[in-house]
Formats: sequence, structure tokens, C-alpha cells
Amino acid sequence: MVPLFALALLCILYFFLFKKATDRKNFNTFIFTITILAFLLNFLWELIQIPLYRNSSYDIDHILFCALASIADTIMVLLIYLGLAAIFKDLFWVKNLRLIQIVIVVLIGGTGAVLSERRHLSLGSWAYDDSMPIIPFFNVGISPVLQFMILPVLIYLLSLYSLKIMNKK
Repeated sequence: MVPLFALALLCILYFFLFKKATDRKNFNTFIFTITILAFLLNFLWELIQIPLYRNSSYDIDHILFCALASIADTIMVLLIYLGLAAIFKDLFWVKNLRLIQIVIVVLIGGTGAVLSERRHLSLGSWAYDDSMPIIPFFNVGISPVLQFMILPVLIYLLSLYSLKIMNKK
């Protein structure tokens, strides 16, 4: 149910903001770039952290599970960006990125990761290996939380850089 709600919200936000875009081509290119980078960087992170999860290995089932998780991660990266674009009333808010905006993204990403990890751990979707460093009080692994505190800002900045390069051509 949660993935369907997230996907529906993503579509609503995208079309709402697309209507407001004065430069729809750049907006679409930027969102497409965020999507591709979000999937690739999250997939790489998911693969790197496989050893931190119990009963996980580099077999086809776990790699496919990482790909599926990366799709969910991509949706969340897009939701954060588009949600903040609606709040800030600026489709390209990352162009003038301020420290407070970075803090907001980091807090949203970290909070979302903690809530998601706690939910999945309680459902038994996965379990941590003894090698996973745990964040005290929250009792969740540090790796998935750092993933969502670091990658969204990095993805937005790389996407912006990519858009600047494409516009110079």
C-alpha cells in the first residue's frame, strides 16, 4: 500500500509542477537525470552494503532485491525533490542551494530511512548481520540511514551539474 501511495503522490507532484514549468524541456531533463542517477547510485550503495545484512549474498535473488529497493529509493529521492520544489515554489531550488535546504534534505532523508528500516525490521523483511553498525536509541543500521542522508543531496547536485553541461552545448 505504501509504495502505491508514494508512486501516486509522485505522479501528482510531477504533473502539478510540470504545469507550472516555464522551461518544460529543462524540467523534464532534470527530473530524468535525477531518476537515472538516483537509481544507479542507490543500486551501487545497496550492492555495497549486502554483506551488512544477514543471509545476504551476491546471488541473482539478492541483486534483484537490491534493484527493487533501488526503485523504491529512486521514488523517495524524487518525492523529496518535488515536494521541496512545491514548498519552495521553485522547480530548480537546488540552483541556489543553501545550508538550511541541505539540512532539510538530510533530516527528511534520515528520518525516512529510520522509519523505513524500523518498519522493515519489524516485518522481518530483512535483518542485520553482526557487522552492521547500529545507531543507538533508533536501533537501525547506520548504512541505510547514511544512504538517505548523503545520496539525495549528491544526486541533486550531480543532476544540476549535468543540466548545466547540457545547456552549454
